[in-house]
Formats: sequence, C-alpha cells, structure tokens
Amino acid sequence: MKTVDARGLSCPEPVVLTRKAISSGDTAYQIIVDSPTACENVARYAKDQGYRVEIEEKNGEFTLSATK
Repeated sequence: MKTVDARGLSCPEPVVLTRKAISSGDTAYQIIVDSPTACENVARYAKDQGYRVEIEEKNGEFTLSATK
C-alpha cells in the first residue's frame, strides 16, 4: 500500500499528490491529511476515480484508506 503524507499542505496540494499516486496504477493507498477540507476533497477525488474510501480520524489527523 502506497502512503501519501499531505500533512501541513493546503488544497489543492493533497489532491494533486493523490492524483500523482493514483496515476502509478496501484490499487491501494493511504493518504494522511490534517485538514477536514483536504480530507473531504481527497475522499471525493478518490471516489470519483473508483476507489472505496474509509476515513479514520485521530488527534486532528485524517487517514484515508483508498482501495479498488
């Protein structure tokens, strides 16, 4: 599973990093963000690309697990 660490970045940077990771062709990703807005945007993008997204929030950080 490829991990994308987008903590500390403001939109659209987390979505751009996620798009780059998805273009590699893997079927499972873990994306870490620290903003509710980035969480929503990344989740929406991944779902639009056909991924199932699960979100876990812990101490203000969001870990999105995206799988095909």
